[in-house]
Amino acid sequence: MRTAYSVETVRTAERELMARLPEGALMQRAAAGLAAACADVLGRVYGSRVVLLVGSGDNGGDALYAGARLARRGAGVSAVLLAPERAHAGGLGALRRAGGRAVGTDGARELIERSDLVVDGIVGIGGTGGLRPEAVPLAEAAERARAAVVAVDLPSGVDADSGRVRGRALRADLTVTFGTHKPGLLIDPAREYAGTVRLVDIGLSLPEEPELEALQHADVARLLPVPRVESDKYRRGVVGIAAGSARYPGAAVLAVAGALRGGAGAVRYVGPAGEAVIARFPETLVSDRGPKHAGRVQAWVVGPGAGDDAATVAEVLAADVPVLIDADGLRLAEASAVRDRRAPTLMTPHAGEAAALLGVEREEVEGGRLSAVRELAGRYGATVLLKGSTTLVAGAGGGPVRVNPTGTSWLATAGSGDVLSGLGGSLLAAGLPAVDAASAAAYLHGLAGRFAADGAPVGARDVADRIAGAWRSVARG
Repeated sequence: MRTAYSVETVRTAERELMARLPEGALMQRAAAGLAAACADVLGRVYGSRVVLLVGSGDNGGDALYAGARLARRGAGVSAVLLAPERAHAGGLGALRRAGGRAVGTDGARELIERSDLVVDGIVGIGGTGGLRPEAVPLAEAAERARAAVVAVDLPSGVDADSGRVRGRALRADLTVTFGTHKPGLLIDPAREYAGTVRLVDIGLSLPEEPELEALQHADVARLLPVPRVESDKYRRGVVGIAAGSARYPGAAVLAVAGALRGGAGAVRYVGPAGEAVIARFPETLVSDRGPKHAGRVQAWVVGPGAGDDAATVAEVLAADVPVLIDADGLRLAEASAVRDRRAPTLMTPHAGEAAALLGVEREEVEGGRLSAVRELAGRYGATVLLKGSTTLVAGAGGGPVRVNPTGTSWLATAGSGDVLSGLGGSLLAAGLPAVDAASAAAYLHGLAGRFAADGAPVGARDVADRIAGAWRSVARG
């Protein structure tokens, strides 16, 4: 499992460690890791041209000391000082002693455009807002150049704690981060600027509970339900699907498709799309008498393609079992009915639906996904899976937010969310807590999307068909 911690937590851990180490030792650890990563990017250090973009903070010091190490190996290293009077004195001295040079911003763009590697040490993890005006031309030159860009700890111009990008930021090919991941490295839009992320261990002691968690194969494998010898279809859990309408029967079919592959022993479908469902999946238990008369279930999924059927949504919310609410169900559900539920509730909005629930513009949700998912979970007393370029899961009771590392942009296709809803509901019915069901569903769904797409357009049914392969891949490790 990868974890991420807030800037305040990281700085506290750094202060505690520095109090036990000789002066400057922590920066030297970071610089050594940064220099090694830069050498790996360059391949051949001797004779290469390296430009350091140096601000006034510790990131600038890290860059200068790393540059000194590269210069001692034969690289031609130039440090562009954005604030010469505040540049890290020790790092600057080390660079000059190693044969590197320091220059101002005049003529820096030409240096950058002729370089093999640019090291972004402009702003540290405490920076807020976009790049300052004097740094923007340097960022533009770095993006035009053919050089690789390595960011120190975090790309300059992005917010470490939230993942927001409130202006111009510098895009990196590689970000070398120290001690732990920062939330902005895992959450879009900032994640998009980070490129590949390389974590350098510098010996920090961090709390047990992080800000963010990103599950990996082994973590998800431990969550997936496995039938026992004595299991039958009912002991494995039964999931109810209340979805679809005369206008949107396909939503019901896709939700059932996801549910059938999600670990529950049986799927009950309730709604007007029964003929379409049974034609595609004859193993489904179909009823048109409403949720109350469908038979016993261990969890419900309600909302995909439901149109304006508020009565069914209300009936499902009144059930004393876990409920997953998606799509039209999010619009039709009464907020008080969600908050008053005693059984777990899992809401799965995309950014537009989350914006409507919060009463804000979609752009605000997309720019601040972490704060939006936390706000929704707190406001509704529910676990919230916020879909999108970065899928986030926030628990009803707080705790670390989980960020899903799988997926592909090809998953942005009609019906993909319906498959995810069925899959998540099935995992709820199989007995997983809401946060785990949401996390495992997002992971498997994203992996199935990758397998199905393989670099080409993909349909929602293709994604559903690859869930079993994703499950096997996770289970095998």
